[in-house]
Amino acid sequence: MRYLVKARLKAGAAQALLKAIQNATLGKGSVAGDEYLRDMQNARVLEDWTARWVEICFCSTPLQEERPYWEQYFELTRVQDAHDRGRCRDKNGSEPWACIDCDCTLKLEQKLAGTGKSFLAALRREVSSCEEPPDLR
Repeated sequence: MRYLVKARLKAGAAQALLKAIQNATLGKGSVAGDEYLRDMQNARVLEDWTARWVEICFCSTPLQEERPYWEQYFELTRVQDAHDRGRCRDKNGSEPWACIDCDCTLKLEQKLAGTGKSFLAALRREVSSCEEPPDLR
């Protein structure tokens, strides 16, 4: 299944997250493998450091495996289905693991790509300026 994730970068987490991305250790030990790095490559960010990305997850509970890895750096504010569950070939049993190569969220991902800014580029700028995003809570 694919989920639209909305998460706010935690104050003080920018440098550690960028280091984990650069060292390819983000999500190390997770069965999700390189999914975390792909997510950060495609994530978009808004002014308040809220990032959005489409996440592939095969857990019965959305992001059950991924949540502990993300919560080191983000406050997950919303996780919702990115498309109709009934049409998900993995969920309805017609094609196990179909989400890996599926284009069911292509329109959504194209729309996201046109919103905000690249999260990864913004993160690099933020860390290079040695400033952390403000705590907006």
